[in-house]
Amino acid sequence: MLEQEKNECLHIVLISIHGLIRGHDLELGRDADTGGQTKYVVELAKALAKQSHVGRVDLITRRIVDSEVSADYAEAVEALAENAQIIRIDAGPEGYIRKEELWDHLDSFADNLLSWLHSQPHWPDVLHSHYADAGYVGVRLSHLTGLPLIHTGHSLGRDKCRRLLAWGLTMGEIEQRYHISRRIDAEEDTLSNAELIITSTRNEIEDQYELYNCYTPEKMAVIPPGTDLDQFHPPTDDTVSSAFAASLKKFLNQPDMPMILALSRPDERKNIVTLLEAYGESPRLQAKANLVIVAGNRDDIREMNGGAQEVLTELLLVLDCFDLYGQVALPKHHSADDVADIYRLAAASKGVFINPALTEPFGLTLLEAAASGCPLVATENGGPVDIIGNCQNGLLVDPLDKTAVTEALLSILDCPDHWRTLSENGLRNVARYYSWEAHTQAYLQKLQPLLQHFERLPKTPPVARTGRLRKQAIFTALDNTLLGDDQGLEQFVNLIREKRRKCLFGIATGRRLDAVLAILKQNRIPRPDILITSLGTEIYFMPQLIADIAWSYHIDHLWTPQVLRRVLGSLPGLTPQPKREQSRFKISYYYDSERAPPMEEILALLRQKELSVNPTLSFGQFLDIVPARASKGQALRYVARQWDIPLERILATGGSGGDYDMVSGNTLGVVVANRHREELANLSDMEQVYFAERPNAWGILEAIEYYDFFHL
Repeated sequence: MLEQEKNECLHIVLISIHGLIRGHDLELGRDADTGGQTKYVVELAKALAKQSHVGRVDLITRRIVDSEVSADYAEAVEALAENAQIIRIDAGPEGYIRKEELWDHLDSFADNLLSWLHSQPHWPDVLHSHYADAGYVGVRLSHLTGLPLIHTGHSLGRDKCRRLLAWGLTMGEIEQRYHISRRIDAEEDTLSNAELIITSTRNEIEDQYELYNCYTPEKMAVIPPGTDLDQFHPPTDDTVSSAFAASLKKFLNQPDMPMILALSRPDERKNIVTLLEAYGESPRLQAKANLVIVAGNRDDIREMNGGAQEVLTELLLVLDCFDLYGQVALPKHHSADDVADIYRLAAASKGVFINPALTEPFGLTLLEAAASGCPLVATENGGPVDIIGNCQNGLLVDPLDKTAVTEALLSILDCPDHWRTLSENGLRNVARYYSWEAHTQAYLQKLQPLLQHFERLPKTPPVARTGRLRKQAIFTALDNTLLGDDQGLEQFVNLIREKRRKCLFGIATGRRLDAVLAILKQNRIPRPDILITSLGTEIYFMPQLIADIAWSYHIDHLWTPQVLRRVLGSLPGLTPQPKREQSRFKISYYYDSERAPPMEEILALLRQKELSVNPTLSFGQFLDIVPARASKGQALRYVARQWDIPLERILATGGSGGDYDMVSGNTLGVVVANRHREELANLSDMEQVYFAERPNAWGILEAIEYYDFFHL
């Protein structure tokens, strides 16, 4: 390939953090986190890599070192194709944990991924996040690099919360189990900042995304995923002699009868217990077909997680209640290679595939079954509406109406001509609407306009001209952190002077430059090497106070201060701070908690108006609005790259909400003791954030000793 052609080829980074992801033998159904999404992202990566205009695809996930899972997930790099690979990034504990436990480790994942991106020869062209956790990471990386962000939600927290409430759970129970508020906040932030949202169905946009404050249908595109037509195809002569077919004979008295097939993980939302009850209550259905439920893999139900254990136990109780032995199969094991044979076996028996889920965001199993020749019966909630609408190969039902489920199955099983028509429609239309070739063509077409409007930060910023031997840094906030105790401040200043030759000293504050310089002089604080002012919107290098123009240009992206002032100006309880507290990229208000709307409502308003901003409430009374790409933490990471100092060797200290992303992630975070640190309380469980017992500069000195910072 010519050099010019290489430069024109796209480099796409896909981010999918949770679950067990590898390029072969996907463990689908192993748990709630290893399902359709893992299959989707692997097949998307492979399909994109085949396109002539795509030069490289990196699928980024979490590295897992755990004796309970395959050693494959510990490999840092796994090839998927000549120009595609899985990259595994460390974050949090080495062991495998469920996605709800990942939230405290996502800042670290983002920092580690940013380091990996910096280690590559070139920036990628685009970031594409999958699910809320990857969206959280993607937003941060997009702000730090200037790269455009695409997002695919797969399933959404507001919709999940709505359904969990309908099932009788309380908000407290939902929050404790699913950390639903963090997920929804991440989704709102992602929807606000992504350039393009890819959905699988129109229903997903209208029924799920519509619940969000930042609901912008014009930047959403329906691009259905594809299915592997080489793997999933109609039955062949040897289908009935497959290993899986042989395994069913120990369950079924008449294994040659038509098969009603359900294939999903054992999850309450998949509603397979209701399906079994419908079958048990219908002698006609029992006389017409066997029921085969493939619900993941198990050795001992007693050792499975609570949800799966409950569903499988209930299945066995219902089976026993209706005495369905010999008519229902609940096989314990199947391999990834068996799945295509299972669909073909159902099709060869003139059976039906059913997805009775309470809601189904998309329904990859429906496509696989259709490509294998099976007619479908599926839930009317979610993606199956589009799939069956396009393919004309089945019936939609209310998944909680057992009579409707039974009648839909019988209407297909009772009429061979109807079965044949649905089967042929499915085979023809899956190839037409749901191929990976069609998906990637539409994907790349949507991608092209996005790439023309983005200015990236320099790939490798120049290292500062002085202090190259300094491989450590201390960055501290001012008010209620460094300042507040004269004795503690004096000891800290003496230590900084002593360590100045080996340690960079920086201040990150919400104050303007002129105010900071006056405070430094008044308190006899030596001028720092770096000043991050106005809440991360301005960066200055000492001693000449040189402003970083590249940073100013970077954060100016989508900044509309006039619109912002109009939107917030009419809200009660918000009073503009004096002009000396305002700056080009910072709009500041006094916040009266007695009169002003809660911060959640202000955030919702900003998102509804599609304003790309980063709002922060500090000390319970100062509301600052800056561009989305600006914050103390983002500015600190930019400076760290310039000086080539690893985040793990930066002590970052703060004491209020504006310091959140500075002290979280891979920095050695410190929260000093003061009456406002409850704004950072949700960092208390993070391993790399130290909550000091002492206030102000004493707390910083305490943390230096705790981390043994100068001996790292």
